[in-house]
Amino acid sequence: MRKPTMADVARHAGVSLKTVSRVVNQEPHVRASLQQRVHDSINVLGFRRNEAATRLARGATMLTLGLVMENISNEFYARLAAAVEAAAAGHEALVVFGSYEERPDKERMLIESMHARGVDALIVVPSPADHGWLAEHGGLRTVFVDRVPRGLDRADVVMLDDERGGRAATEHLLARGHRRVALVSDDKGLSSVHDRAVGYRAALLEAGVAVDEGLVVRGVFEPGRVSYEVGRLLGLPDPPTAFFATNNRAAIGVLRALRERPERPAYVGFDDFALADVFSPGVTVVRYDIGRLARAAVELLLSPVREPRRVRVPVEIVARGSGELPPPWPSGQTSLKSPHVGA
Repeated sequence: MRKPTMADVARHAGVSLKTVSRVVNQEPHVRASLQQRVHDSINVLGFRRNEAATRLARGATMLTLGLVMENISNEFYARLAAAVEAAAAGHEALVVFGSYEERPDKERMLIESMHARGVDALIVVPSPADHGWLAEHGGLRTVFVDRVPRGLDRADVVMLDDERGGRAATEHLLARGHRRVALVSDDKGLSSVHDRAVGYRAALLEAGVAVDEGLVVRGVFEPGRVSYEVGRLLGLPDPPTAFFATNNRAAIGVLRALRERPERPAYVGFDDFALADVFSPGVTVVRYDIGRLARAAVELLLSPVREPRRVRVPVEIVARGSGELPPPWPSGQTSLKSPHVGA
């Protein structure tokens, strides 16, 4: 969809382009009847003044980028915001950001508000909601980070190599002898979560291990809920001997669940986090360079417009001890509650 221009408004209202410009810029001495006709046409066409272009026309040179994230209280988003600011500084650009706190309606409000206030371009970590409505803001350059937006066939996206990360984490646990590997994941509507789960399943199948859906927990992201689910899984007749958590919050939930239990299952988390190396054992994670993620997004955003691109940032396993633990009990045994243990 082509973004409507002041010329379109002028044609629709049957007035001159100069009249539209005077109304849009709130200049005096325009008859009330003409102002009303222009405003009516603006509402019908959905015209939005390009504040960035107006600033540049008046001699301003500072570029402003908008960053819309899920929740800056999460360590991942705090690090992402800092990395985007650092990358933008290299282009003498400022960054304004907002958190939509897992509310798609607030996400849309933030994007539309930034658009109306004249940011020059946007970096968005999309929610699971449909983003087809963003086509109406086609005049504003947007790059999506970490996830592929739903409802947009043509979009620039910078993402992690999530499938490879999920595969590597699961292979790491399988190589230590684990065959009962549980998956604790966030909203499966997120492309990143979906791809990490695809890697998990692929690694199991390639190792000849059937995927047990009873060991797959979906749609949990709060550490307290994760902790509950881990306890429930460990109470199964044939419990998991290892866990793969698809984000840092889930990994923290696993840690909470295990601190009061006698079992010592192995676990690997996706996303590094502060103090991961302080625990005993240290937390094995799938890690990546968040600075590289941010730089790729900013460079893609400011590069000349061309065909939509997908950039994948590589990931790696960082072994710290938790992912290297052997199975604490044989498969088929009822964890440490078995009468055969301790004989």
